[in-house]
Amino acid sequence: MNVKSRVRLGAVAGVAALGVGILAPVASADPAIGEYRQLVGVGSDTTQDVGNGLGSAITDPDGTPDNQLIASYNATGTATIKTRAAGCTINRPNGSSAGIDALRADIPNAVRCIDFARSSRGPADTTTNKLTWIPFAKDAVSVAVRSDSDLNDGLNLSTAELHDIYTCVKTTHNDVSLTPLLPQSGSGTRTFFLEKIGVTEAQVGACVDGTVQEHDGTALNSAGDIAPYSVAQYIAQTGHVVPDRHGVTVLGQVNGVAPRNTNGSLNTSFPYARDVYNVVETAKLSDATIRSAFVNVTTGGTTTVSKVCAQTAVISAYGFGTLGTACGTTSLTGER
Repeated sequence: MNVKSRVRLGAVAGVAALGVGILAPVASADPAIGEYRQLVGVGSDTTQDVGNGLGSAITDPDGTPDNQLIASYNATGTATIKTRAAGCTINRPNGSSAGIDALRADIPNAVRCIDFARSSRGPADTTTNKLTWIPFAKDAVSVAVRSDSDLNDGLNLSTAELHDIYTCVKTTHNDVSLTPLLPQSGSGTRTFFLEKIGVTEAQVGACVDGTVQEHDGTALNSAGDIAPYSVAQYIAQTGHVVPDRHGVTVLGQVNGVAPRNTNGSLNTSFPYARDVYNVVETAKLSDATIRSAFVNVTTGGTTTVSKVCAQTAVISAYGFGTLGTACGTTSLTGER
């Protein structure tokens, strides 16, 4: 794939206090240096913020210095992260695929530096059951454009039109020359979006800039820019629940369906709806800590809800939809 490289300008706003009463000001970064928790997660940009929120909300019954169970490391930041007191200085994984690859690479190690990967996509290779994708929330992916662009004139694109935009067959819309963007390589949103519009990586056109960080609206700095965007991230950013990266972007409709309900919440019936996951080594599902954190267990007709799935208020506060009984299942497995 030929990639058109362009300079993308923009700064991320500072962390704002939550505008909802159920949470304290958001945890929006890595655990403090020297602070180590039992379960370490890396990967998806889409779920890094809700991962931080869950990390703050879920306490560790065994006790740690800050009494928290989950350490969720952001997709971007310093080049390396240190996840354990001894050793475990690793390259920071940016995106779902990078997080999953890092988890797989860590499996043979005597000291595990990573316990789970955040992923906004399902398994790409289902030929083995080495890893298990455990769903915990619902998201959707729409497309964002600048509000001050003529593209923002009742924007309603079909799947066929999006296919043609990202293969560079359709080059204008509303008389605006299109400059389509994609998230960086390894992004689960990139993989999911291309799958939904029926475009393989090999078919992505030369007019596409595939190097921008996902869900960063400040990267859309010209009138023709269009990019896939997590609806949950957009809701959380514009609601000042997380650092606001949306810039001046707005979300468009796809196939005549709006990405948000009239009350501003996620439309779970949007055409490009998706589950988001915490991925663990399948062999670790018997581990009591992993199991209690992520897996809903039903025994004799009684279900014990996992610590993550029990945090429906936190999940909703970050713009995601809840899954009900589908949360915490372990039927989806694969290699990567």
